[in-house]
Amino acid sequence: MPNSFQRPSSQNISGPLRSFAFFVLFYLYLWLDVNTRLIYHGGGITSNFPVFYKGWDFFHKFISYPGGAVEYLSALLSQFFYYSWAGALVITLQAWLICLCTGRFIKAIQAPQLYWVRFVPPILMLIVYTKYAYHFATTMALLTSLVFVCIYLRLSLKSQPLRLIVFLVLSVILYYAAAGAYLLFAVLCAAYELFFTRRRPIGFLYFLSALAIPYIEGVLVFGVSIINAFSDLMPFSWKTLSYEERRRMVTVVYVLYLFLPFAAILLVFWQSFAAGSKQAASDVPGSGETNRKLKEKRNGKFSGIVSLYFRNNKLRWVIESLVLFLVAGSVVSFSYDRKLKALFEVDYYSCRRMWPQVLAAGRAYPNSYFVIHAVNRALYHTGKLGSEMFSYPQHPDALLLTAKEQATAHWKKFDAYIDLGVMNTAEGKLTESLVLFGERPVILKRLALVNMVKGNIGAARIYLGALGKTLFNAGWANNYLSRLDSDPDLSMDREIQQMRRLMTEKDYGSLSFSNEDTFLALLNRNRKNRMAFEYLMAWYLLTDQLEKIVENIDLLDDFDYPEIPPLYGEAMLLYSSVTKKSVDLKGHTLNPQLLRRFEAVNQTLYLYGGNNQAAFNELARNYGDSYIFYYLYGTSGQKK
Repeated sequence: MPNSFQRPSSQNISGPLRSFAFFVLFYLYLWLDVNTRLIYHGGGITSNFPVFYKGWDFFHKFISYPGGAVEYLSALLSQFFYYSWAGALVITLQAWLICLCTGRFIKAIQAPQLYWVRFVPPILMLIVYTKYAYHFATTMALLTSLVFVCIYLRLSLKSQPLRLIVFLVLSVILYYAAAGAYLLFAVLCAAYELFFTRRRPIGFLYFLSALAIPYIEGVLVFGVSIINAFSDLMPFSWKTLSYEERRRMVTVVYVLYLFLPFAAILLVFWQSFAAGSKQAASDVPGSGETNRKLKEKRNGKFSGIVSLYFRNNKLRWVIESLVLFLVAGSVVSFSYDRKLKALFEVDYYSCRRMWPQVLAAGRAYPNSYFVIHAVNRALYHTGKLGSEMFSYPQHPDALLLTAKEQATAHWKKFDAYIDLGVMNTAEGKLTESLVLFGERPVILKRLALVNMVKGNIGAARIYLGALGKTLFNAGWANNYLSRLDSDPDLSMDREIQQMRRLMTEKDYGSLSFSNEDTFLALLNRNRKNRMAFEYLMAWYLLTDQLEKIVENIDLLDDFDYPEIPPLYGEAMLLYSSVTKKSVDLKGHTLNPQLLRRFEAVNQTLYLYGGNNQAAFNELARNYGDSYIFYYLYGTSGQKK
């Protein structure tokens, strides 16, 4: 009888064709939907994305401890997440190789009925990436371990002593390369020898090696702690579990590591159960013929369909493919988190000053303080803060993220302080971010910029030197280093000089101060600081300080507004209505449409007998993006 795993030539072609289609879709989804640039950026959420520098000094430290080789390779490959198409390709190749290695192990244990499980790891990896969690180094260690398993299986050595020697050589090399991931290699090789080749003596030795190799090579030779010797690059490492954010989706990574050993164990139990059932049936006199007749009677009406399925390779290929793609699509759809993606997108676009994209992405997760903060900054830079601010949900604490809950959200704040000119506070936030997230290029670049603005050229050169060793920011850094050589004060750099003119001299980074104090100090420093003015007025709007809006209307003279911005105008009309006082426009014009809008709101309230709550739905439908609506109800962004 031919081996049950051998397939006809058409099946040998259709199998790779299905795999090819699966991984093409896998790649396209990662590239066009997940967008690995967001994972690279981190969004102030991902704290374990690796730093990578060019040069021997950076490489040298990785070869001094077990697992360093995989960590270095992972750090290098992770940098390609910077380009979505390249990052998607790196992840797809990793998933494909894991799939191949999984299939090779299944072939080795002669379990063709489980061959489909080779697609489980790629599907699990998609779940991780749809949640924008970073576990690339851990899955790279998993892949390395599986590659060594395949090498071991490939070596068909008859002599058990020789097999043991080869295993030990592979173990020493693998442990040095992938640290704790070696445990998976030892377990799979031990299970293979114990349960499928029946070489029990070396199988037990392999299990013992899972304890011996990490201790001897890790603890005694390299001097790492016993905890790190067994856990480095594994999902249960303290380096992962000690941080709440790094634990995201770690359960899925556990499944990635455990499902092949569990599959092998379940197969052994199933084979034992099947063999026992068959033996029990054969021991009963006459039971074989009876069972055969009962089976034929039970399956008679399905025999045609079953026979067609097993005999028609094309039909079977179509059904199996549909099931695979349906399962993969359902899992991805279930795990997709639109709000989480929006949070990453908003921060990514905001850091790159892509303002229209910030506003578009902000619609997907409008009730996050972090999103509101970025949206307000985008509205200012697009000239819409004074007119469209209340088209989005608002809260006073979101303007500069001043609530206690956002006290440690340093990453989310530094860009706004740089734009405003509060450089000392910005530097403080950047330094805290450096501690929390490592030497990320986005942080180093801003630290260099802030120190150039402040005139701390020595510190700026240090950050620029570090940036010059990165893969994608070296050009910007080297350009500024050249400028500093020829013009140490950067007197010819318009951007730097403009930021210096806005910068406050007072060190707000070490003082407790209010939003209003900050904006007023910035305006005292430079009356032309338009962002400080608009944020000051936004603060007054958010805190319903109508009289402050009226008092500061003369500050409009310092800017080129063609007329009073609509939201300020609405506030002035409200002030006049509430206090019964006329407002001096001080030579500025008010759009007549604002007055008609204000009268329409009053008319609506009148129709509802002055009952604000009764009028809520109608006002939200027609005026939910107005300051009047926010003043009445304390909410905004209601207009549909």
